[in-house]
Amino acid sequence: MLKILVTDGMETSAKEKLLSLGFELVEHFYPPDELGSALQDFDILVVRSATKVRKPIIDQAAEAGRLKLIIRAGVGVDNIDVSYAVEHGIQVANTPRASSASVAELTIAHMLTVARFLQNSNVSMREGKWEKKLYRGVELNGKCLGIIGFGRIGREVARRADALGMKIIYTDIKPMNDETCEYVELHELLKRADFVSLHCPYDPEQGTLIGAGELNMMKPGSFLINCSRGGLVSETALLEALDNGHLAGACLDVFETEPSKNETLLHHPRVSFSPHIGASTVEAQERIGEEVVSIITEFSRLNKLGA
Repeated sequence: MLKILVTDGMETSAKEKLLSLGFELVEHFYPPDELGSALQDFDILVVRSATKVRKPIIDQAAEAGRLKLIIRAGVGVDNIDVSYAVEHGIQVANTPRASSASVAELTIAHMLTVARFLQNSNVSMREGKWEKKLYRGVELNGKCLGIIGFGRIGREVARRADALGMKIIYTDIKPMNDETCEYVELHELLKRADFVSLHCPYDPEQGTLIGAGELNMMKPGSFLINCSRGGLVSETALLEALDNGHLAGACLDVFETEPSKNETLLHHPRVSFSPHIGASTVEAQERIGEEVVSIITEFSRLNKLGA
C-alpha cells in the first residue's frame, strides 16, 4: 500500500478520493528538523507553500529509499530543491493549471483596488471618516498593462485586462502566438507600461528580477503588481520608489519573507496587500485536489505500485 504524507492540508474531496482508492493517507505538519526522518516511512509527499523540502531533508528521506514522489499542490516549486530531489531518485510534480483563473482574478482585483484607493477608503470608513476628496483614482480602461511572464496565469490576466479595455504588452523567454498582445523586451515593457504585473517563477541563482534599476525604468506614476513570488522584487527598492513618488502604488500578494515582518512596507498607504492567497478559492482548491489525485494515480499506474 502506498503511503502518502500531506503536510500543508488538502481539499476534503481529494482526501476522500485517495482513501477510496486504497491509499494510506497521513495529514500532519512536521517542523524542518523532523520532516526528513519522518519521510523515511512514506512513498509520496504532498506539500503546498508552508513546507520547505531542502537538501538536508532530501538527504534524510533518501537514506531509506522509500520516498519516490513529491507533489507541490500549487504552481511554484521554489520551496523544493527539485534538481537535488531528482538526483536522489525522487520525482517532483506540481499542479500548474488549477489556480490560473484564481490568481488572475486576484491580480485584477489588486489593480482595481490600488487604482481607486480601496485599500485606504475601506479602512478609513471603518474608522468613521468620510475622506471623499482624498481618493481621486485612475481608470484601468485605456491604460497599458505590461505582463512579465506570459504563461498560463499571465495569459489569463491578459484576457481579463483586455475585457477592461487595457492595452497588453508582455515579455517572456520568447514571443507567443498571440495576436491581441504585443511582445517586447523587458526594458521596453518597464518604460511603456502603466501597470507592470509579474507572473514568472523565481530563480534563486538569478535572484531579484525587479530592483532599483528596473523600478527607475518604470514610468513615473506607474504601478507594480506581484502575485507571483516575493523574491522577484526588492522590497527595499520598492519602498524607495514609493516614498520618492516615482511609483504611484504597488500590489503585493507575496513577500521576501512570509509571513512578512516588513512593518514599514505593511503600513505603506499606497500598497494593496493580501497574504499569499492567489490560489485560495473554493474552485482552485478543488481543481488542485483533482490534479493531485490524478498525479498520484498515474504515478502508481506507471510504476505498477498499486494503492
